[in-house]
Amino acid sequence: MLSIDDFKSVTLEDKKIFDKHYEKYPPIHSDNVFTTIISWMNYSNYHYTAIGNNLIIYSKINGQIRFRPPSGKRKKDVFDQVIKLAQKQDSDYPFGVIDLETKKWLEKNYQKLVFEEHQEYFDYVYLSSDLADLSGSNYSKIRNRLNKFSRDYSYSTEKISSENMEDVRKFLDRWCLWKDCESDPLLENERKAIMYSMSHFFDLGLSGLVIRLDDNIEALAVYEEMNPDTAIIHYEKASPDYDGIYKAINQETAKKLQNNYKFINRESDMGLPGLRKAKMSYRPNHMVEVFHVDKKNILI
Repeated sequence: MLSIDDFKSVTLEDKKIFDKHYEKYPPIHSDNVFTTIISWMNYSNYHYTAIGNNLIIYSKINGQIRFRPPSGKRKKDVFDQVIKLAQKQDSDYPFGVIDLETKKWLEKNYQKLVFEEHQEYFDYVYLSSDLADLSGSNYSKIRNRLNKFSRDYSYSTEKISSENMEDVRKFLDRWCLWKDCESDPLLENERKAIMYSMSHFFDLGLSGLVIRLDDNIEALAVYEEMNPDTAIIHYEKASPDYDGIYKAINQETAKKLQNNYKFINRESDMGLPGLRKAKMSYRPNHMVEVFHVDKKNILI
């Protein structure tokens, strides 16, 4: 029977294990991407174990353990063990990040489970061509701000590389000063995640794009392949001094990705109204819906 002692803390060296597993069973939700897991370790304290071809992950945030469904070929005996282990946890929702297809399978096999939408964790997924072209009336306001930015400023783009990494770090330091990261726990944890990602940029197989104005980096996007038809944007940051620069880095990144990926996953809005409004304004093609089961409804 599965025990909490069977799990180990995720380390960078585990990337090869996750990569091999995800070759066959690509992650559906951004929260299960290895870069996300390892970069947010300081906050989420991820652990994992394997049973056969199933990879099982849990996070531990503020002392609360929350299991994810096993990743791999669905086997009821493995799910039984995970759900029974989740039952023992004193957490508000000990079983979560359940995608829609897994939810449907669970409903057939565990009729006592009651699922709740976890909307702040829904991923926003866009057609790459939509973000690159911004055509049609739905994008008229975005095009207007982008055109104004292009008229007002002469900018260049370049890939993130070892040659400009020090400039990237300096920009991120400036970004945190603008945002006053230390005063906001969410921003401070995001800062730690970003800095970890940039420190291990090449180890993690990440790619990125920056915008320069007057030789200074003023915006960046960091991304990677999530599955064969989808790229995921992990971070997109820009200076507050240039109106429309977020529109520019968004479009430039999409132009870069559209030849290789049909979709772009821009992760969730974390329940932040302003971020939700911004993500909706780009007209997502679809959402990756996820659900959780709270403590009183972990019944099998």
